Amino acid sequence: MSQVLTAEPRVSATRARIAIALFFFVSGFGFATWASRIPLIQHRLGLNEAQLGGVLLALPAGLMLTLPVTGQLLQRFSSRHVMMAGAVLYNVALALLGFATHTWQLVALLFCFGSSRNLLNLSMNAQSVGVQTLYERSIIASFHGVWSVAGFAAAGVGTLLIRGAVPISYHFLGVAVLLTALSLAFFPNALALPPSPPATKSRFSWPDKPLLKYGLITFASMACEGTLYDWTGVYFVQAVHAPKELATLGFTAYLVAMTTGRFLGDWGVSRFGTKPMLQASGILMTTGLLLAAAFPTPILAGLGFVLGGLGVSCVVPLVFGLVGKASPERAGAAIASVSTVSYFGFLIVPPLVGFVAKASDLRWSFALVALLGGLVVWLVPKLREEA
Repeated sequence: MSQVLTAEPRVSATRARIAIALFFFVSGFGFATWASRIPLIQHRLGLNEAQLGGVLLALPAGLMLTLPVTGQLLQRFSSRHVMMAGAVLYNVALALLGFATHTWQLVALLFCFGSSRNLLNLSMNAQSVGVQTLYERSIIASFHGVWSVAGFAAAGVGTLLIRGAVPISYHFLGVAVLLTALSLAFFPNALALPPSPPATKSRFSWPDKPLLKYGLITFASMACEGTLYDWTGVYFVQAVHAPKELATLGFTAYLVAMTTGRFLGDWGVSRFGTKPMLQASGILMTTGLLLAAAFPTPILAGLGFVLGGLGVSCVVPLVFGLVGKASPERAGAAIASVSTVSYFGFLIVPPLVGFVAKASDLRWSFALVALLGGLVVWLVPKLREEA
């Protein structure tokens, strides 16, 4: 705990927790704002599923390619400053996305959106680890719950604005201004953490064998999460044949379930243990995506997205918690190493959904992604016993 508040200003645990929760809210609301408009942006630019898949590749590509840069920045500057810079750049990119009128513009801006999201997310997760040291009970999952609440709120706002025929440019610009103002207001209460110790390996390190299992679990979860984030709205239009004004219904159902699961995650771990929770998560991912693929109706596909949302809800925070316990001296570096693997799930799988859908249809794409839940179920028993 002595490392947490080694620099001024000193803040109370409660104020720090609220401040970092706010940055999780900014990240979640901004990302879901973009995701809620994907079907309309696809229509505006005249993109088919394969073209959309290629365009969506730009966001995780930006995220992945800035991992070494973010690591270097966190070794030179306090995570609070990296977090604030990331929040500002993130919202600037979001605002500009609303004005993209050509595919190349959308690709370039999504790359910047992903890069700034990486700056924001890794630094705010470092802040959340610092806040956790101020509490005896587990509170880190609640930050991810706030992220989900923000996503749900953004989906609701997106639905209302779509029905009100509000232009995408006004929508994104208004959200970006509001989120930037909130970030500036709560930044003073972020923890003044010292920079991370320099890495002993290369700046872009692959996890060793024990950590690789954690990475593969989060790879599978983030692949399913990215697929549900990017494609549920399109799935409701293309496979379920729901009206375009209801395109966000499946996305909203998914977010509600993921939010609920994250706030119940700490209770579930206390009641059943971490490994059973992770295995149940894998089962729910597989069942939900297969249900949506097999029965593309509003009710059953929506139920499938609910199960999928519950499945992906706690995997990443639970695994990050286990990684912190496995490597307590260098928790930040270990989490970044695991993230190297997990981000490939976000990078590779959602765009591949579009290419598979072009070759066959979205139902086959969702069925194939469902198999990743089985990977989680298979890997969890192989984790070290102390996890």
